[in-house]
Amino acid sequence: MSFTAEVKDELARVLPECSHCGKATLAALVRIEGTLFVSGPGRYRVEIATDVPSVARLVIKLLHGIYQLRTELTVRRSVLHKTPNYLIEVPAQPHLPKSLLDLGVITKEGGLEVGIRPDIVAKQCCAAAYVRGAFLGSGFIANPRGDFHFEITVESESLAEGLVALLADKGIKARIMQRRSSYMVYLKSGNAILEFLAFVGAHQCALRLEQERVVKSVRNDVNRMTNAEIANQAKSSSAAVDQLFAIRTVLEAHGMENLPPALQEFIRLRVSFPDASIKELGERANPPLSKSAVYHRIRRIEQLAREAANRKG
Repeated sequence: MSFTAEVKDELARVLPECSHCGKATLAALVRIEGTLFVSGPGRYRVEIATDVPSVARLVIKLLHGIYQLRTELTVRRSVLHKTPNYLIEVPAQPHLPKSLLDLGVITKEGGLEVGIRPDIVAKQCCAAAYVRGAFLGSGFIANPRGDFHFEITVESESLAEGLVALLADKGIKARIMQRRSSYMVYLKSGNAILEFLAFVGAHQCALRLEQERVVKSVRNDVNRMTNAEIANQAKSSSAAVDQLFAIRTVLEAHGMENLPPALQEFIRLRVSFPDASIKELGERANPPLSKSAVYHRIRRIEQLAREAANRKG
């Protein structure tokens, strides 16, 4: 099961906080995932399709429980994806026009409602229920193990703006992007997605996302530390090779016995421990040397090597 399906399955089981929350959820589902057919004045029928069985059950439960509407369920199987699709048909019936008006799908004049009717989302719990229904209809959330991505696709800009406004009231900053003839309400940050899941009641999925965020953060920290360590080792190894070449040049030009004791000691240490860091070389000296003292010997060896090379040139 995809993470989107997990979230929808959990949201479909969230209990309403007030008597109007169910209507708010159904209103969003019908607006976003429903198709309205008109066969004459006041004659409507509706089709709602979903891939999640718990969402199909919720839609049927709300249509029956709130409006006592007759429904027909058809289970279709996609040849391409080999997954079932649930088609809920609400045929033309006497109470359907009044129900669609109450849901904010059509206006009193019989036209289509363009935005979100304020009375449907007047209470905070109903606003959460409406956004929950919107996600149940056309929401998508990427697997938290990968990049964070969240979107709800709607057909009208005014409906997208309404969803953005509802989320903004909870401090969740969403954006709108037009995609062909539809509009995408999207979130990109992990914090925003986490806040959304908590707002609509997907607490188990929010916990899983937070766990994945922690794992991802630790993994990134480890990768950064490993990369930094590798880079430091490569830098140290390159410096050690340069020092060994400089030592060979100095020994060829002066001989070990003609060098100061401090340089002789450094040469023995570097040749004996070619992979050691400057700090480690200093610790191996007798008596131990500071990093600055070791650096001073390195600079002196490099200077003698340059002078010897210039004489050869």
